[in-house]
Amino acid sequence: MTGRRRAGPYSASWTSEMVKSLLIRHEGARLERDVMVPWLGSFTDVCGIVVITRGRGRIAGKVRRQIRRVGLLRFADVLAFRVYYRMRLARADAAWEERYASALTARYGRLAGSPPTLRTHDVNSDEVADFIAQRAPDFTLARCSVLLDRRIFSLPRHGTFVVHPGIAPEYRNSHGCFWALANRDMEHVGATLLRIDEGVDTGDIYGYHSYDFDEVAESHVMIQKRVVYENLDALRGELLSITDGSARAVDTSGRRSASWGQPWLSAYLRWKRAARRPR
Repeated sequence: MTGRRRAGPYSASWTSEMVKSLLIRHEGARLERDVMVPWLGSFTDVCGIVVITRGRGRIAGKVRRQIRRVGLLRFADVLAFRVYYRMRLARADAAWEERYASALTARYGRLAGSPPTLRTHDVNSDEVADFIAQRAPDFTLARCSVLLDRRIFSLPRHGTFVVHPGIAPEYRNSHGCFWALANRDMEHVGATLLRIDEGVDTGDIYGYHSYDFDEVAESHVMIQKRVVYENLDALRGELLSITDGSARAVDTSGRRSASWGQPWLSAYLRWKRAARRPR
């Protein structure tokens, strides 16, 4: 294997013993593109990237699943929040992410050269399976909201991992931080490093992470991103422990387990009202 030297303060001489990683991310994901890749490159050989492009079929499928989950009336609450977010919060969040990504990029630098990249609208396709098999990563990090088939997540030697924005098993699915905040469950506002299995965030857990968030000043999007990106150094250690065989999964027996869906406008407004009350 040929290592790739990364530009920036974390550069090092790499050997054939370097752990090989592969990243799956969504198209347009700024932090994953500009920060997650060089961060992975600071301690692994990023041997490939799978970029999931937007597709109408995937969006339609998510809508159908959401309606089945919560019903039409509650789905209207979900849509109302989407409109509210786009009109009231999206611009400020985008500006914040631009500044945040720039600051983290200055820390981790950039990869010298581009890893082999596959663009696809279907992350569970034969093309993706062949690409991952050919790249032969030691682990894959999936920064995506799409459920992966077993034939995809089982390909890497040590498995496929997700840094889930929520404390599992209590807050599974992709908006765990939002629902912990809405439920005033502050001890469960954080991120979980887990190995993907056939369930929804039900695999082995290897770490929990949070930070000193400000629920009044910060949006749920900021918090869900920062619980991950404020803890990259700790995540690095956990991933390396998994690949060297020294990591042990967290025992979650006896704990409550629940899968949460998309944010509701009514839940968001209730959360922000509660957050502004004096404690």
